Amino acid sequence: MKRRNPCLVISTVSTIFLLCVLALLAVNLTLVIPRRAAQTFGLPSSNLDYSSKVYYAVLLVLSEDALTTPVEPAASPRSFTVGLGEPTGSVIQRLFDEGLIGSMEAFRNFLLYSGMDTTIQAGEYQLSPAMNAIQIAHELQDSTPDQITFRVLAGWRLEEIAAALPTSGLNISPDEFLTAARLPRSGYVFSDQLPSQATLEGFIYPDTYELARTMTVEGLIRTALDRFQANLTPDMQHAYTAQGLNIYTAVTLASIVEREAILDDEMPMIASVFLNRINQGMKLDSDPTVQYALGFNSTQSTWWTNPLSKENLGIDSSYNTYRYTGFPPGPIANPGLAALKAVAFPESSPYFYFRAACDGSRKHVFAKTFEEHVANGCP
Repeated sequence: MKRRNPCLVISTVSTIFLLCVLALLAVNLTLVIPRRAAQTFGLPSSNLDYSSKVYYAVLLVLSEDALTTPVEPAASPRSFTVGLGEPTGSVIQRLFDEGLIGSMEAFRNFLLYSGMDTTIQAGEYQLSPAMNAIQIAHELQDSTPDQITFRVLAGWRLEEIAAALPTSGLNISPDEFLTAARLPRSGYVFSDQLPSQATLEGFIYPDTYELARTMTVEGLIRTALDRFQANLTPDMQHAYTAQGLNIYTAVTLASIVEREAILDDEMPMIASVFLNRINQGMKLDSDPTVQYALGFNSTQSTWWTNPLSKENLGIDSSYNTYRYTGFPPGPIANPGLAALKAVAFPESSPYFYFRAACDGSRKHVFAKTFEEHVANGCP
């Protein structure tokens, strides 16, 4: 029997072993590592061919720590702006220079692997070294801020607030807001004082609001009502009571003062005129109440018709204070804090009339009698 060459046997075994090792490496490269990369970094871009997917999967697994560990875990957010048309390489370089990512190469490889290298959006972002590189890459795909700024101006009526919603960034329609604003809300100091048919006109507090883009209509209204209640101090409530007013009638008068005044520092004097009239049983004779009764003027494209005609002043509406004595049924707008305070703490005056000054100063002149009032008219 012929004996086998021991060197040949050893060589054959070594070759088989090497082939097995290579086979295992191939399986690891083509199956195990891509699967691990997908679990950690997400699926690769469909635009990559198979070999590129494997190639970038290997690179990502090797640089996993650089991609998943924040540069500075306790850091605060900072502003980072991506310019319109800015090259991806420039963005990566600036991220590294500003200490937001720890490895430009690892970050670039992740962008290429995921396909995010071509979908970075221009805009302003709030990024932090406390975010890892993967989170930063995802953040750069959408420049739409999570928070929006929504401003309610003093003197707006509910319809004007509703009209501002389509361009606000909130997913709340004007009709949705108006429907919700016609419903009562419990849990507020004024809740029990609103008549059964009253809307929330007057109580949507004018202010600048920082709101979540996902804010619901109920959340918006509750936020505004909370802000109103927070600014309605106990001293103001006591002052209303001392004048024989409840919160609802006080807000109604404040809304008239808001629409009548141009300068905040004149509001306490204007409030005193209306309170003097109320105490004497006189009509308020306020133009804004007529404007509110008239509603939207399509010719002027405004809710506040100006100037008012004699026919306008004769409109038969319970809001028309030229026809009916006392307060109108409810607020005609949403007054700001200055008007609310003016009704709480009015000037002490002998005046029953006021009209715009003739000098263009936006101030008013005040009179005790109707004859003086007429004499104050512009030539």
